[in-house]
Amino acid sequence: MPPVTRTSDFRSLAEQALSRSAGAPLTSGNAVELLIDAQAHFDAWLAAIRGAQRYVLLANYIIRSDEIGKAFLDALRERARAGVKVCVSRDWLGCFGQCNEAFWQPLREAGGETRVWNPFDPLSPLAWINRDHRKLLSVDGQLAFVSGVCLSAKWLGDAARGVPPWRDTGVALRGPAVAEIESAFAETWSALGDPLPADLLAQPLAGSGDVDLRVIAAHPGSPGTYRLDQLIAVLARERLWLTDAYFVGVAPYVRALQNAAADGVDVRLLVPGSSDIPAVAAMSRGGYRPLLTAGVRVFEWNGSMLHAKTAVADTRWARVGSTNLNVASWLGNCEIDVAVENDGFAARLAAQYERDLQDATEIVLSHKRVRRDPNAGPKSQESRGLPGARGSAGRGAASAMRLANSVGAAFSNSRVLDDDVTGSLFAGALLLLALTLVALLWPRVIAWPLGLLALWLAVALAVRACRNANPLPGKDGASHE
Repeated sequence: MPPVTRTSDFRSLAEQALSRSAGAPLTSGNAVELLIDAQAHFDAWLAAIRGAQRYVLLANYIIRSDEIGKAFLDALRERARAGVKVCVSRDWLGCFGQCNEAFWQPLREAGGETRVWNPFDPLSPLAWINRDHRKLLSVDGQLAFVSGVCLSAKWLGDAARGVPPWRDTGVALRGPAVAEIESAFAETWSALGDPLPADLLAQPLAGSGDVDLRVIAAHPGSPGTYRLDQLIAVLARERLWLTDAYFVGVAPYVRALQNAAADGVDVRLLVPGSSDIPAVAAMSRGGYRPLLTAGVRVFEWNGSMLHAKTAVADTRWARVGSTNLNVASWLGNCEIDVAVENDGFAARLAAQYERDLQDATEIVLSHKRVRRDPNAGPKSQESRGLPGARGSAGRGAASAMRLANSVGAAFSNSRVLDDDVTGSLFAGALLLLALTLVALLWPRVIAWPLGLLALWLAVALAVRACRNANPLPGKDGASHE
């Protein structure tokens, strides 16, 4: 038996660390296809559903009753009528205002079943924090999809108004990993009502390819993906290229990125330039400076919305799925991702990343505050500062920002992060001053809402205490229809 080398010993330790941190074993023999943007997803998903023979398992955070949602409803209803078991799980908050119960009635009449994750409960005022943010589809145990794409025409943009499609990423999988994705769905489904029939789900398939991967199915309070992301930041030796829709870095993760950059790792972060959630975009921008100071390169996408959640580390490791780089996603939601260990897949995702950067603007520090690497490219020109967050609610403002980004990028492909943070500090000070004046001059404006909130919490706690003291027979606390 040949002696164990230091390289193989290191790989063994890394393998063990990745498995334990993610809580997910490495599964071999899979085939993985990269799906770029919503149209490719919708075409592949609908084709898979229409070809289903035994069952369809679908979970998504947002399902909207527009032309896309109706196309999926029609396909699901047709399969349910044909005797295929159709199970649809959706998140209550994500679908709030997007679709109602009447929208799903035709599917239920055809024999399909729908369930809702965590509907609002006035007796649990803070329960809304935990969401089912997964986007997955599995058909007959043969083919499964994991993505960041929701079932909404918004992802396709609006050509008539000049709004380009959203940028998003997902994967299609065949092989043993399909069973793990279905197991993740079945676990969540059983939390909302009766479990899936024991004989429904297929047994793990034989190998369909040469891709090794982990299926990371996170639940509220389970830090598997967070620990994995931190570990990858530690293990990366050459590059760590991140794409995220709602980046709000916590201190330990930001420090891991800073340390990687300090060690010479090419760390890049691509985030939206125009976000559908302006408040998150503002928080994301608030964290640019410590990253830039440490040598992390930050880019803002120039399109309508960047919604992808991906990572590429070195030449072999990549992650695609629904998890954003923020606390809510890491610790508060049900999420699902695939962490792929394959040279070919990592190369394809890295090539897509480089294409994405061609339509992005780099954020750099003022020349007076940072020493540039002479090999990092041409110097950036000064700009008038970092614009505030923009959202889809203000198309004109978003268009203006995209125009500014495009013009600036045409000359230097970068924009300077100057001292506009001072303006943010003044804005915060003015806001606090305004609240102080309101509290002094009109105390009831502050006291009444706080009093009502305290009353609500008191009633909720009292009722839950009574329920715990006298539990109802068969009451398991599950939220379902």
